Amino acid sequence: MFKKVVIFGVGLIGGSFALALRSAGVAAHIVGVGRSADSLARAQALGIIDEVASDAAQAVQGADFILLAAPVAQTEAILSTIAAHLAPDTIVTDAGSTKSDVVAAARSALGERVACFVPAHPIAGGERHGPEAALPDLYRGKKVVITALPENAAADVERVAAAWRHCGALIHHLSPQEHDAVFASVSHLPHVLAFALVDDIAGKPHAATLFQYAASGFRDFTRIAGSSPEMWRDITLANRDALLTEVDAYLVQLSAMRQLIAAGDGAALADIYANAQRARLQWAATIEAAERKSS
Repeated sequence: MFKKVVIFGVGLIGGSFALALRSAGVAAHIVGVGRSADSLARAQALGIIDEVASDAAQAVQGADFILLAAPVAQTEAILSTIAAHLAPDTIVTDAGSTKSDVVAAARSALGERVACFVPAHPIAGGERHGPEAALPDLYRGKKVVITALPENAAADVERVAAAWRHCGALIHHLSPQEHDAVFASVSHLPHVLAFALVDDIAGKPHAATLFQYAASGFRDFTRIAGSSPEMWRDITLANRDALLTEVDAYLVQLSAMRQLIAAGDGAALADIYANAQRARLQWAATIEAAERKSS
């Protein structure tokens, strides 16, 4: 399907994409580009990529598919570097967790060539990062949201979708604005809360004692605080407006619950907990059904 795939960022996201394409037998040659020579060397040693490239412009020459799996703040710089070196039929996509800022960066960097850029976001990941975290089945049964541009040709959008289907993913479509509003609520806000809670506890004088007794509930709630600080700093700022809306709504909810706790209103608290439990169980059942269907 692809003669030459170039991936910027060969950690968990980019590395897993490479391994999945390799496992599906649809990528003849995979080139890795990144800021860390050591990370790229490890990716090559692990069989994730075939070639390490130190020059981005040279790396993309002759490429028919390019994935940007670097932090979203690097998008415009990468695209500006490679813009003049793209072949007429090269498709460029990304794996960023925010889309409106990525689209703006692509328009600025690519200008009239923006039609070659098809934005996307795989809804998969983990707290580990680096080449060693990459998994060939990371995307199996997981959603990939494509936020196509008006300029994108239908065939190019389908080619990006087909690449992700070869990884085992399920394709969904949203506008960039819809995407950012949705993920501010269900992804970006939870990460902010997890980072904030762990940072708060780590700053207490008796932090060592608190962490000593933290068990599975704390571990599950804060797992995502082990994610890349650089990546989540960029996502937080890139989706600032939508995220602030969600933070404000959460503060209202938290303030209301504080009042109920202070008033000892067990019945009202039980109603909130029961509603949350029902919603959580229904969501989990839906996810499990989708995963069984895709397996």
